[in-house]
Order: sequence, then structure tokens, then C-alpha cells
Amino acid sequence: MASVKLKEVYKKYPGGVTAVTDVNIDIQDKEFIILVGPSGCGKSTTLRMIAGLEEISEGELWIGNRLVNDVAPKDRNIAMVFQNYALYPHMTVFDNMAFGLKLRKVPKDVIQRKVEEAAKILDIAHLLDRKPKALSGGQRQRVALGRAMVREPDVFLLDEPLSNLDAKLRVQMRTEISKLHKKLGTTFIYVTHDQTEAMTMGDRIVVMKDGYIQQVDSPTNLYHYPVNQFVASFIGSPQMNFIDAVLLKDEYGKYVVEFGGQDTKVSQGKKYYVEIPESKVDEAALNPLVNRPVVLGIRPECIHDEDMFLSTATTGVIDATVEVTEMMGAETYLYLNCEGIQLNARVNPRTTARPQDVIKVALDPNRIHLFDKDTEKTIIN
Repeated sequence: MASVKLKEVYKKYPGGVTAVTDVNIDIQDKEFIILVGPSGCGKSTTLRMIAGLEEISEGELWIGNRLVNDVAPKDRNIAMVFQNYALYPHMTVFDNMAFGLKLRKVPKDVIQRKVEEAAKILDIAHLLDRKPKALSGGQRQRVALGRAMVREPDVFLLDEPLSNLDAKLRVQMRTEISKLHKKLGTTFIYVTHDQTEAMTMGDRIVVMKDGYIQQVDSPTNLYHYPVNQFVASFIGSPQMNFIDAVLLKDEYGKYVVEFGGQDTKVSQGKKYYVEIPESKVDEAALNPLVNRPVVLGIRPECIHDEDMFLSTATTGVIDATVEVTEMMGAETYLYLNCEGIQLNARVNPRTTARPQDVIKVALDPNRIHLFDKDTEKTIIN
């Protein structure tokens, strides 16, 4: 097993295009780490550099105690699972899984044992004689995982392995890959653009944008303590609500966030205020921004329409028009319009709110985030 370290890694293409800039990641032995971000953010390029399929322009890549910048992919003792499975169509499942071992001149009895053990773990022992065309997408993905497993690599690299599967199968395979990681005790580096996969599977998540790392942290910390507006918007589904606002200080010295007040077809120019709780006040961060524009962030589940919240709320109660309701079974999403501001609330499925209703909702002041309007960096979480 092995740790993986990327030190000040860059990927530059001819013509001045830089795909990855100053990437520093220290991946522990046996860790499950996920690279996540929108298309074109550099996550797959980073993975391919670890695999040796892309050359590193600058920086160092260490696997274990070995600098591998100039080591051929086949000598790095890594295994890669691709998005499109990359199975040989003319070979049986057994031969696909055994192919890498045969190239290494591994004895036949050892190949037989390793393939059968992997097939048993992945529940594909009954499929060993079939060709890939006779398999479902989930079965093909298991074969691709099995082919990687039998090589007993130091590091598993997985490049969007579930993106070709349907939604139900994706959920199932997420669980299977997490179980597999615990069973094998190997370092897993997993690339996805699906933040749900990232949140549910990873020990730590690397959030990337435009070739730069934005934040590396545990799923919980990314969700509750994003370092900037991009991370806050990317992690969480439905995404965080963002409201253009102004930071004020009232006559009692308390910090309040003011928003609304625009005269539009759907509003009367009413202003609303959310008081920042004492527990969140950071004088050094807030004081320079008084009377300046800020962005107020609040997650959908922190907007409440229940009487128990509304009756006790002393700040952050707003009027909003319900535009759309989405019944999701265990919860309901309300798409709201408040003073021309679009908000999404995740509420109890027993809500009585219906489209075109004007309702009151309470923003939980203990769960607000504030971002700098210009830099988009977090002011308070």
C-alpha cells in the first residue's frame, strides 16, 4: 500500500494553456480521496498525471517513498478503472480480468485463484465465461474493478466510473465501491463531477475549479465551512441560496444583514434583516465591511415554514411567494420569490404551501454564511 504526494504540480500544454496549476495534495496510505469539480476543472488531468498517462510539466509526484515523474505507467504499481470500462469485447470476463497478470507471466494457478477470489468478492463468479456484450452496465463495471483488483496495486485510480450507469445502479455501486475500499485497504483516488458521490464516499474531498484547488477537507467541513462561494455552491444539493445584501451595524452595536427593498412586479420594496448571532461575530472580519455589499448564503434546509420556527424567530422572517413545489417523498422543495430574490427551501413533506401562496418563512440565523461580494471568499460560516 502507498501514500501519494503531489508537490507544486503543473500541467501546461503547447500554446500557453495551463490545465492544472500548483496542485499540492498529500494523500495518506489507505485513504479514499475524491477529486471533484465541474467539467474542465483539471481533475481528470490530475488523475492521468498520477497514472502516468499525462506528463507532469512541473512539480513532483511521489508514490510511497519513490519519485515517479519519469517512471513508466506499468511500473508505478497502480490500477486505473475508466468511465467506459475499457474491456476487451472478444475476451471472456475471466480473460479480461486475467489479462494484466498474463502479461506479467504470473503462473496459471495463481491467476486462477486471484481471478476467482476477486469475482467472488464482486459477486460476478457466475459471469466468468460470458463476453462483455452479454453483461449489464453494472456487471461490466464490476469486471473492470476486478481486473484492477487482481493486480493488487498500491493505488486504485477511478475516473468517473459510475457516470454511465442509471441512477439506481449508481447508488448501489457507490455502496459497493465503498465496501471494496474497506475490504482491500488500498489507497483510492476517485474522480467525479457528482458532488453526491463525493460527499457519500470520500474520507476527504479535493474541490477544483479552473485548474486550481479551492479546498481540501472532509465532507462535513466542506459542507459547513466552505472557504469561498464556489465551494459553498458546489457542495450540497439543492445548492446553497445566495442573496445580495448589505452588512450594517445597528444602534446597539449588533451586526445585521439587510436585503430586499427592490421595487419589482412581484414586490413592494420591503426590506428584511437577519441579525448575526454573537457566536458567529468576528469583529476583525466584519467591521471593515460595514455598509458594504456582501453575499448572504443559506442552505435550503435552513429555511423553515413551520409554525414552531416562525413563532420563535426574532430575526430573518420574510414573506415569499411560492412559485413551484416539488414533492420528493421524504421532503418537499419550495421554490420561492422574495422581493425578486429566488430562494429554494427544503421543508417538511406535510407543508400546506401551494403555488401562488404568499407564505412566511424563517431563515435560521445560526446557519447563515457571509461572503465577500468582490473576492467571493468566506467572511463567516
